[in-house]
Amino acid sequence: MLMPSQGMRILVATKPVDFRKGHDGLAALAQSMLAEDPFTGSIFVFRSKRADRLKLLFWDGSGLVMAYKRLEADSFTWPAVRDGAMTLSRTQFEALFSGLDWRRVRPLEISRPSVSE
Repeated sequence: MLMPSQGMRILVATKPVDFRKGHDGLAALAQSMLAEDPFTGSIFVFRSKRADRLKLLFWDGSGLVMAYKRLEADSFTWPAVRDGAMTLSRTQFEALFSGLDWRRVRPLEISRPSVSE
């Protein structure tokens, strides 16, 4: 599984897309539909009309990487269909990718220590 690094933007396109699209087609959608630059290192998550499939697209510095996942026995929990994209935290993305309900996942809020021992 792709493990997003801390601080990496994860954008979910909320409208289903044509899953026949490859690297270039999805990059064009990121630019036109989401008004985002697909060559920044952000992870773009695209959904199919069937809720059991997703595609990921990201720029790794040397080329576009695309990953495809199909759930065998269930469907992904997707945000409401509307124009644009929504941002997920790393924890929410990991839940979504695993087929879990990402809306129920909250990262731990850890306060910064004031002194070191």
